[in-house]
Amino acid sequence: MILCLTGFLAAMTLTAQTIQVHGHRGARAMRPENTLPAFEYAIQAGVDALELDVAVTSDNVLVVSHDPQINPKLCEGPGKPGPIHQMTLLELSQWDCGKKKNPSFPNQQPVPGAHIPTLDEVLALAPRGAFQFNIETKSFPDKPELSPPPAEFARLLAAAIEKRHLRSRVIVQSFDFRTLHEMKKLLPDVRLSALYQNGLQDFLTIARESGAAIVSPHYTLVTQSRVDDAHKAGLQVVPWTANTPSQWDKLIDAKVDAIITDDPAALIAYLKQKGLR
Repeated sequence: MILCLTGFLAAMTLTAQTIQVHGHRGARAMRPENTLPAFEYAIQAGVDALELDVAVTSDNVLVVSHDPQINPKLCEGPGKPGPIHQMTLLELSQWDCGKKKNPSFPNQQPVPGAHIPTLDEVLALAPRGAFQFNIETKSFPDKPELSPPPAEFARLLAAAIEKRHLRSRVIVQSFDFRTLHEMKKLLPDVRLSALYQNGLQDFLTIARESGAAIVSPHYTLVTQSRVDDAHKAGLQVVPWTANTPSQWDKLIDAKVDAIITDDPAALIAYLKQKGLR
């Protein structure tokens, strides 16, 4: 009986801390960012969540892109690249965003023909697993011409989530807390995450200002005391974007709830080595 109890306590110790893995823009260390091949790679790697960015075309279609305009360093197509919010979905579909290799990621494998997908195309991957969707609204208070007003943005996103019946599997994150406030009005049970890049505000203040139960700071802002305070307040901490073992170790020691990374397969393997997955 003592041996059984000892084994049980040892197992509990090994599983006491678990850290989820969010594939940043799918898995941009290995595939072109925010493309279907990147998301499919991340799913196969076993991610807990697909992290992605959403913009809106001129004909009000939600599409998956980090940049508010076509990035010529990543995409190739006809004419001069312009703001996505000033392009129709048809115009956007003519750009190849998988052919060019991102020089910042030497292991990235180009996928010629990969286009900027619609959000619905990405949400349609839901039956392939139990992973979540961590969706960032690309909204810019200082450049309102690049996105719809926060209330309209939230309405479009809420409709997309409802269409696929994914309330329980979606996190909506943003630097623009206005979109989080609007989303809470529409779908109060959808989890919200406040992105945070710099400054001296503590995580509890960020949570209060945003109305979010998840705080998502740049990984360099994470300390164990900040995470402890957040956890005591019932908050989760999901930092971005950590890509090296030394960065991961710092976040593991701080006991974060999840890590957003460009190389989810490598992070998953690293966590398994440490008995954290």
